[in-house]
Amino acid sequence: MIPVILSGGTGSRLWPLSRERHPKQFLKLHDAEQTLFQATLLRLASLPEIEPPLVVSSVEHRFLAAEQLHALGVKPRELLLEPVGRNTAPAIAAAALVAGGGEDLLLVLPADHVIGDVPAFARAVEAGSQAAREGALVVFGIVADRPETGFGYIRATKKLANGAPVRVTEFVEKPDAEQAQGYIDSSEYLWNSGMFLFRADRYLEALARYAPAVLEAVEAAVEVAERDLDFCRLAKAPFMEAPDISIDYAVMEHTHEAMVVPLDAGWSDIGTWDALAAVQRSDGDGNVASGDVLLEDVHGSYVRAEHRLVAVLGLGNQIIVETPDAVLVADRSRAQEVRKLVSRLNAEGRRESLFHRRVYRPWGWYEGMVEGERFQVKHIGVNPGATLSLQMHHHRAEHWTVVSGTAEVTRGDEVFFLTEDQSSYIPLGTHHRLYNPGRIPLELIEVQTGSYLGEDDIVRFEDVYGRKGDEGTK
Repeated sequence: MIPVILSGGTGSRLWPLSRERHPKQFLKLHDAEQTLFQATLLRLASLPEIEPPLVVSSVEHRFLAAEQLHALGVKPRELLLEPVGRNTAPAIAAAALVAGGGEDLLLVLPADHVIGDVPAFARAVEAGSQAAREGALVVFGIVADRPETGFGYIRATKKLANGAPVRVTEFVEKPDAEQAQGYIDSSEYLWNSGMFLFRADRYLEALARYAPAVLEAVEAAVEVAERDLDFCRLAKAPFMEAPDISIDYAVMEHTHEAMVVPLDAGWSDIGTWDALAAVQRSDGDGNVASGDVLLEDVHGSYVRAEHRLVAVLGLGNQIIVETPDAVLVADRSRAQEVRKLVSRLNAEGRRESLFHRRVYRPWGWYEGMVEGERFQVKHIGVNPGATLSLQMHHHRAEHWTVVSGTAEVTRGDEVFFLTEDQSSYIPLGTHHRLYNPGRIPLELIEVQTGSYLGEDDIVRFEDVYGRKGDEGTK
C-alpha cells in the first residue's frame, strides 16, 4: 500500500493564518507540535505493510514540504510537483503513473485533515483493503453527527454497520439545511471525506473511461517530467491541458465500482475557523481562545492571537484572528464566506493573501519590519549550514548587521566573516552571498535603500536550491 499525500490547496477560508504561499496544511493549527501535513504523515505508522509516502505538492510549496518531511525523518518515495493546480483527479493520476500504474494499492489522503481516533482510522483502511484489491474504488465516508451544509454526501445501498464496505448508490452535492437534516435522519448518508483507497491500475482504467482528457494530459506530463534536486517536476505545458476537475466529478460519480467504508474517528477537514473551533477544547462559555487573549462577557467565539494581546468585551458567536499584518473579525455563522475577503484581496493585488509578514525560504526566513520611501528594514534568519544564492540587485543597496551567530559574506571578490554587532555594506550591482557556517541560527538586520525595492529585483548566478530569479528575494 502506497500512501499518496495531497498537499496542494491554499486554505483560503482560514485566512489570515493560511496564506497562498504558506497554506493551512503546513501550519500548526490543531497541534502545537505538528503541522497538519506532519500529522498526516505520522498517522501512517498505524498501518501495517505501508510503503514510504508519495507526496504531491505544488512548485511554490516544495521547500515547505521537503523541510517538514526532513524534520520528521521521513524520506518519501517521491516528492511530485504540480506546475499548476488542476484539482484532485489529475494529481492522483500523476501519482498513480509515477507509482507504476500496477496493482499496488494507493491510499489517497489530503494533508490537511484531523483524525482524533487513529486506531479507528487504521481499522477502516484495513476494512476497505480487500475490496480495493479486488478492484473496487473505495471512498471513506464520515459518520455524520450534524446536518452539515459544507460537505458533499455519499448514499449507500443499505444501512451502514460494522464499518464494512458497501456499494455506493450516489454522490450528492452540498445540500441546503433542510436536505442535510433529511440525510442525517435517514442514516443512509455519510460525509464525503475526500480519502480514497484503490489499485493504481483500476483508477487509471476508470479515468480512461470517464475522463480520458485528464489521463492523456497527465501521461504526457509524466513522460517528460524532470528531476530537480529531490523533486520530480511534472512538465508544465502538457499538465496545463488537463481539465481542472476533482476525482468525484471525473470518476466517482460515474463508476459502478465505488464502495464506501464508514469512518467514525473524530474527523475534520479543518476547512473553516468554525471547524477548527469544533475540534478544540472550549471554556465554560463556549469560547476557544489561543494565544494572548483576554475575554470579558464573551460567549461562543473563537479568538486567536498570534502576535499581541487581543481583548474582547461583550460579543458572541464571533471569529477573531490576529496576525502581525492582518486581523479578521467575522460572524461565526459566516465562516464559509471568509474566502470572499481573500478574493477581494487578490482582486486588489494585496500581498496579504499571498504571504505572511514572515516569509519562509529553503535557507530560513525573512520578516519585513519597517518600510518607507526608498528604504525598508528586514529581520533575516539563516539556518545552520544554509546559504543564500549568489546574486545582485539592479536598484538597491543593502546594509547587513549581525544580531547573533556568524555570517560568511561574499561581496564581489571578497569573502569575510561577520559576528555579533558587526556589519557590511553591499553596494548596488555588487555580486553577494550570505552563508551560515555555524551550528546555531544566524540572525541579522538588513537595511535596503534604493529606487525600487520589489522582491523581483534579483539576478541569481548560483543557487543550491535550483530556484529561478522570479521566486522571491534571496
